[in-house]
Amino acid sequence: MKNIYVGNLHFGTTEESIRSLFEAYGSVERVNLCTDRDTGQPRGFGFVEMPDDSEGEKAIAALNGVDHQGRTLNVNEARPKTERSAGHGAGRRRW
Repeated sequence: MKNIYVGNLHFGTTEESIRSLFEAYGSVERVNLCTDRDTGQPRGFGFVEMPDDSEGEKAIAALNGVDHQGRTLNVNEARPKTERSAGHGAGRRRW
């Protein structure tokens, strides 16, 4: 399974348009475009999961730097999500 990061997306980009872009290189299992938790507005990036690693590598090589809807895509293998520390006094009480 290849998890691919897709960045610098136009805010009007749909999951369907990204799916069709990547399906030219192989089978796409899932497309997830990220949105702001509070407003629901697009954040300009997302993730594509492709079950075949070699197809995923071909898609990354072919689509990184390509113009899509007037934006130059940033496409690479997604890094594993890291644990975020609880910052700014989270967990501390101030009486």
